[in-house]
Amino acid sequence: MNLQYTSKKNPRVIVIQKLYGIYFNKDEILSFPKHRFKKFIKDVVKGTIERDEVINDEISNHLNADLNLKKLDKVFQVIVKSAVFEFLYKPKISTKIIIKEYLRASNFFVDDKQTKYLNALLDKISKKIRNSNE
Repeated sequence: MNLQYTSKKNPRVIVIQKLYGIYFNKDEILSFPKHRFKKFIKDVVKGTIERDEVINDEISNHLNADLNLKKLDKVFQVIVKSAVFEFLYKPKISTKIIIKEYLRASNFFVDDKQTKYLNALLDKISKKIRNSNE
């Protein structure tokens, strides 16, 4: 399987790449190429950027005792922020789907051990956010 080919098809891989560029490369210019899920990608990327403060507050409210976001790997920071955005603002997408898709996307950036940690982290965050907002 060609990783390059499949990564370009996965909308969350694109979300992670775009957000990483914006957060960690100040010269990055935000553009959205043609894609089957362009509207979704644009929504998540722009929404995550616009609501960065709210997302950071949610993360610190729910995970302050367990996690310091700034100490996490930069790719992890981006994945956690975009997943939190979806937990908060995409209620029609099930928690299981969000987690599964971010784990699948994370395979392009991190190794298996980190993916297991990410799975546990996203699961914990999702339970705290989705349960507190219901």
